[in-house]
Amino acid sequence: MPQDNVNVRGWDIMQHPIMNLLTAILSAKRPSRIKDMPAMTNTFLCRKGFSGITFFGRIYTNNQDVADSLNREYSVMKNHEMIHLRQAQNTDNNWFRYYLLYIVQWLKGIRLDRKGGRLAYYLNPFEMEAYLNENDMHYLDEADNGTCGWRKYCKMTFPDRYKLMRKSGKI
Repeated sequence: MPQDNVNVRGWDIMQHPIMNLLTAILSAKRPSRIKDMPAMTNTFLCRKGFSGITFFGRIYTNNQDVADSLNREYSVMKNHEMIHLRQAQNTDNNWFRYYLLYIVQWLKGIRLDRKGGRLAYYLNPFEMEAYLNENDMHYLDEADNGTCGWRKYCKMTFPDRYKLMRKSGKI
């Protein structure tokens, strides 16, 4: 007799955070087909120290109240994550290409970052564009050709990226 949910040691495997991520990947739409991203909790993906992450067209947080707030209203955090959606649309409308480019940029920064990767995160060109424009609620409306500021930041040296982010107060 088939079971709907598989229980392993007292917990439902379909409710496990990793299963949520696999479901997101397998059911992902092309970035251009997404107009708004739902927010939900996933403590596996959204680790301590981060308030949210965009993953295959969904926003994950580590707090249900934050997820509920993001689903109710447009905020600075929602704008930041929506900039990442637009970046994915601008990288050949492909989530895998977006994440590949994101990881390559992060790896370039990590070799210079001796303090555990936080600086590599903030100096990632994709994050730079999102952080530097998250307070501009019209940024996405005014970006006719998508968000391509990250391309400009890719061309900057890491010391110049650092100076820009320090000047803006983001790090």
